[in-house]
Amino acid sequence: MNKRKIGTKYEERAKEFLIANNYDIIAVNFYTRYGEIDIVAKEDGYLVFIEVKYRSDKGYGYGYEAVNRKKQLHMKKAAEFFLYKNKISFDSKIRFDVVSYDSKEITIIKNAF
Repeated sequence: MNKRKIGTKYEERAKEFLIANNYDIIAVNFYTRYGEIDIVAKEDGYLVFIEVKYRSDKGYGYGYEAVNRKKQLHMKKAAEFFLYKNKISFDSKIRFDVVSYDSKEITIIKNAF
């Protein structure tokens, strides 16, 4: 299975996990020239931009560790574009979460950065 298919599989699992944890999914795979946001959702009054990371084993570290400063910057710029494109106030309550799949463990890190 190629990386894109694996990514899509775990993004779908993340959606199901988020829905079960009271997230309202708004968009998936929102593409911009700055990069992609895997999932955009609402939860507890926040507009949440979510990155999904998968690791088949911990030999390469945890999935959430792959969300480095460069990835964070790209996500922030993509989030700004999402707000602009959808005419959402820049004063809205937003946050960035990471859903990390490590082997068979799933972790959600709210307000990851």
